[in-house]
Amino acid sequence: MSRDSMDGFFAGLMMGAVIGAAFALMYAPQSGPETRRLVKEKALEVKEKAAKAASKIKESVSSVIKEED
Repeated sequence: MSRDSMDGFFAGLMMGAVIGAAFALMYAPQSGPETRRLVKEKALEVKEKAAKAASKIKESVSSVIKEED
């Protein structure tokens, strides 16, 4: 499996996890304020994970570009 397809697989896996978590929170039997707090916490976690994933992908792309030069 090529590096590009692996990166795509993990990006898809992350997106699936995020969507699944969002649906789980939306249908959880909790009060409105509690659900909003959980959504805010999860959104911050996802933002951090996405930033890390983007950084890794950027590093991978940069190394591939350097190898081709």
